[in-house]
This record gives sequence, structure tokens and C-alpha cells, in this order.
Amino acid sequence: MKNPHNNSSNSIFFKSLLLVAIMALASCNSNEKTEAANTAETETTEDTDIITITENQFSAGNMEVGKVTTQPFNTIVKANGMFAVPPENQADVSAYFAGYVKNISLLPGDPVKKGQTLFTIENPEYVQVQQDFLEAKGRLSYLKSDYERQKELMADNVTSKKNFLKAESEYTVTMAQYQSLKKKLSLMNINPNTLSGENIRSVISVLSPLSGYATTINATKGMYLNPSDVAVTVTNTDDLHIELKIFEKDLPMVKEGQFINVRLQNDMNKVYQGKVHLVNKAINAQDRTVAIHGDLVNESDVKLFAPGMYIEGEILTTTSEHPALPVEAVANIDNDYFVLVKENGTTFKRVLVKVGAANNGFIQIINANDFKPDTEFLTKGTFNLITE
Repeated sequence: MKNPHNNSSNSIFFKSLLLVAIMALASCNSNEKTEAANTAETETTEDTDIITITENQFSAGNMEVGKVTTQPFNTIVKANGMFAVPPENQADVSAYFAGYVKNISLLPGDPVKKGQTLFTIENPEYVQVQQDFLEAKGRLSYLKSDYERQKELMADNVTSKKNFLKAESEYTVTMAQYQSLKKKLSLMNINPNTLSGENIRSVISVLSPLSGYATTINATKGMYLNPSDVAVTVTNTDDLHIELKIFEKDLPMVKEGQFINVRLQNDMNKVYQGKVHLVNKAINAQDRTVAIHGDLVNESDVKLFAPGMYIEGEILTTTSEHPALPVEAVANIDNDYFVLVKENGTTFKRVLVKVGAANNGFIQIINANDFKPDTEFLTKGTFNLITE
């Protein structure tokens, strides 16, 4: 008679073997799937680095290939500043004598010529100055004759020394008054040589000291002007120059004659070229900066700007040569830089590169030694292919 207990044990043993076999089979399948998935992932990753371009795509996209070349790169000192004019090209015009503005017709931006009347002012006191001049002029003729006569008599011992000294003193004092009043009339823009009792006037003209543009108008008709009041500012923009400020740490690198790339703050894509003309020898104690003066290389560019326009400058200091590719050959994706290396025909491989400075349309390739000298790169149309 069979033992029921033994039958039960055998059943449990076979079931355990079956379970172990199933688990082993499942584990094998799982490992195979994982390996397959990893293999598929690797193959997919490798496929994404390979880009094939048809000949039609290459020609239609105006794509180009090229090699790494050696290009000059400049060390740049960045600076901010503005366009300005030399002190002799700008004048704050005021009246030498107080008075009321009788006539002014200027508008900001109006062109003016040197010697042109900017405005007129009126004051009754001007009449007194002209009167005093004419009186001094009339007395001077008599006193000169009397002085010369007394001088001759003194030489002949006919007159006393007292009379001679009196005549000399009156003549000298009146001559000084005459010369002083003559100078005042010149400052009033009144010709003392043509002044007479018939053309005495209470209105005088204020003339422009230079040619240029009326950039600021402070005077208005009927306004009372003191000699210290600035009525009009005239600016000559023919000698417009660059004024930049650099930090004191950059001073040893900046020299006269170095080129400057100038950009307007509202148009950073357009570059104008200038040259360092003068480097200040003193440092501003407040902001620790040094003033740099420069001139525009192209004189025709002067007409495009106005004094006071803010600019950003790059002073090109030292120059060194480095291996580089055109900027279009390098694609920036999340601060990683890629190039497309030609494999064969129209097949390219995406490769990560290290880049440095950019200058004149080229970008430095720091790890250029990782490539063979005859390696070709896609130099035009790279970004669109990598990001697609």
C-alpha cells in the first residue's frame, strides 16, 4: 500500500521545480529584452549623429564645406561712451550786456553761420555808452592838439611845466576812456568807426561765434537776459569724435592707434570703425575709469550721428592666431556646440566641439587637434540640419 504522505511530498517537489523553471525562463526573457532595448537605444543614438543630405538638398540650401583654417583673433577691451565734439566746436552764447530779448527766430537744429545774428536785445543803457564814446572822441581831438602845442612850448621854455603836465594828463585820461568805450562798442557789435549822433541805437545784435547748428535755445522774446545767462548753444558737428570710458585695469592694454568697433545701443548689428586718438593720463577718482578719445575712420559716417548719442565700443588690443571655422559652421544647442563632419559623399556626423572667441565671422575651435588636417566640415546650413 502506497504512503499518501510520500505522494504529497512528491507533488510539492514537482511544483517547486516547475516554479523555478518558470522564474528562470522569465528572467532570461527579461534580460534579453533589456539587452535588446539597450542595443536598440544605442543604434538609435548612433543614427541621430549621422545625417545624410541629398545632392538636391545640398545645392538648394546653398550649403558649403570647408576645413579648419588659422585666423587672427583680437583681445577686446569693452567700453561705453558717447559721441562728442571738441570744446572749440561748441559755444554757449550769452549777451555781454544785460537787456531784453527783442527778436529771436531760431529753432533747435537750425543751421547757423559764423557772424550770423542769433537774436537781438534792447536796453536804454546802450545809448549812454555810445554817447560817452562820441563825447570822448570829440574831446580827444582838441586835447591832442593842446598836448602837442604844450609839448613844443615846453621844449622852447615858453610855458610852465604845470601846464604841460595838465595837458598831458587830460589827453592820456581821455584816450584811455576813448579806447575803453571803443572796445565796449565792439563787444556790442557796433562799429565805432561808423558811429555818429544820427545812428545811435538802443538795440544790439548777438552774433554766432562759429558755424554749426543751434542745438539749444533758452531765450524767448521779451525775456530779460543777464550776462551770465546762456541764451543759445551752437554746435559744430564736423569734428565729431568718440568718447569712451574704460576701467583702470584695462589701461595698460589700450594704446593710441588701436582700432575701435563702434555700435549704437539701438542697432547692435551695424558696426562702425574708429581709431584711438588720445588716452587720458589721469584716472577718475569716483568711478575708477579712464577717458579714451577716438576718431571715426570713415569721415562720411560723421553725418549719421549727433553729439550725445550713446555707443558701445570694443577696443581691439593684441592679436593672436588660432584654428577656426566660420561662425555658421557651429551650432549652439543648450550651450553645447556641434559641427557636422563630412564622412563620405553627402553623409555627415554630428560632433561636439569646444569653442573660444568669435571675431570677424570666425569662431575659435579649441580642440582642433582632435581632427585630421584634411577633415571637411559643413560650413553653411549646419544649424538647421542639427536642430531638425
